[in-house]
Amino acid sequence: MRVRRAVAELENGQRGIKVPKSAAGKRTVSIPDVIVQEIRQHLETYAEAGADGRVFVGAQGATPRRNHFNLLWHKACRKAGIKGLHFQDLRHTGNTLAASTGASTRELMTRMGHSTARAALIYQHASADRDRLIADALSELVRKGAQSTPKGKGHAGGAAAWSQTLGTTEGQAEEISSDLAPQCSERATGIEPA
Repeated sequence: MRVRRAVAELENGQRGIKVPKSAAGKRTVSIPDVIVQEIRQHLETYAEAGADGRVFVGAQGATPRRNHFNLLWHKACRKAGIKGLHFQDLRHTGNTLAASTGASTRELMTRMGHSTARAALIYQHASADRDRLIADALSELVRKGAQSTPKGKGHAGGAAAWSQTLGTTEGQAEEISSDLAPQCSERATGIEPA
């Protein structure tokens, strides 16, 4: 999808076609495959034809005014059983989801049409789910590193080294090690485990 211009409605009610606020606002944005069919259906059913056609057209062929569009939006939300959702919230949700994929700040800036990192950083707020994914990815890196380390070589020797130290089987040593790991990391880093 190309973003090149938009219809702006001024406070005095006048409307005009304008270019985005910054050069970064002129952009091409990839659309997730999962919603392409719905967008095509909307364009075929409700939008004007052609590359220059308007995406939202009123029943009488005019561009809907902000207050009329908001009435239609709220009506659609009520019909769908959704409360408190503003049209602009869709942009925020999409950008937050894009950030949760691990996109860099620069990638988010390009996708959203922002010329500064400040605006893009709004969407990179931490979430418990994302933090869990990061912790799981770190665990996987540690596991891979431990698998490539020869057994019996000190702390990195894995269960075999622990079992020799503790006088247990390797399975018992792994269980003890996993029970002690959060305590050890807390002592070593001063950070409480989650």
